[in-house]
Amino acid sequence: MSLSPSPPPPLPLEGLSAIVTGAGRGLGRAEALELARLGAAVVVNDYGQPGRDGSGEASTAPAEQVAAEIRAAGGTALAHTGDVADFHQARQLTELTVAEFGKLDILVNNAGILRDRMVFSMTENEWDAVIRVHLKGHFNTTHFAAAHWRERSKATGGPVYGRIVNTSSEAFLAGSAGQPNYAAAKGGIVGLTTSTALALAKYGVTTNVICPRARTRMTEDVFNGLARPDDGLDPLAPEHVAPLVGYLASPAAARVNGQLLVVHGGMVAVVERPRVAAKFDSKQDTFSYDELDALLTPHYAGRPDGETFAAAEVLGLKRE
Repeated sequence: MSLSPSPPPPLPLEGLSAIVTGAGRGLGRAEALELARLGAAVVVNDYGQPGRDGSGEASTAPAEQVAAEIRAAGGTALAHTGDVADFHQARQLTELTVAEFGKLDILVNNAGILRDRMVFSMTENEWDAVIRVHLKGHFNTTHFAAAHWRERSKATGGPVYGRIVNTSSEAFLAGSAGQPNYAAAKGGIVGLTTSTALALAKYGVTTNVICPRARTRMTEDVFNGLARPDDGLDPLAPEHVAPLVGYLASPAAARVNGQLLVVHGGMVAVVERPRVAAKFDSKQDTFSYDELDALLTPHYAGRPDGETFAAAEVLGLKRE
């Protein structure tokens, strides 16, 4: 008597639905493909309508191209070409996901732009555009996903399944002199992450943030001087980042919440929260200038030149 083969084990994200913003290219594309490979049904978001290629032929919107790639591989995906920095279009993105798949389980916020310039040269529009896409875009989608999970939790009387993976940057951790708008937006995303993690934990939702390093269309000028290897996977390939996003979106990461992780080139680093380095108490009712001068000036006197709150050493992290 022959035994029938055992069915394959379920995929980690089987039965779950996900949104990935900015997923038409680069990091978002790799993340959407990875979530689909792990079994999730994916809504691929990327702002932009179909246009014309260099020869004048009609071209497919990047979001639809990635969704078609997922479907061709046997997965489930659909495209959304709205602007997540627009509050109402972000609402439509969540509503589309719930209407199509019955619920939303995973939100990966990745959409972003760059408008690099030194702070003394930056225009108001360059500041506003980056803050809008990165920080407001993260808030918009998080707002509607959080409301969805809260309502589901209230309806069932218990926790639900929810995962948010946000995207910050080493530009926030280490400081980036030519990116004050980008560093500020990415720092804001970390604050949004820790706040959301505490607010949504009781509903069963985890919220984490990654600082990825990858060669994409957005960062081509940043990494222009770093050569690609002749063979093997580029250490700056987005494919190094996507597996961590898949893990954080999975049931296995249920106890990972409110965390910041740096990821690139086959390496993941868990970044510790800030800690108090020193504390000074006034000997009077309140501090005077002279008392602060006597305490703080010697405290900082021995510090290396150029040392700030920024963690510049994070830029030296690499796979051993």
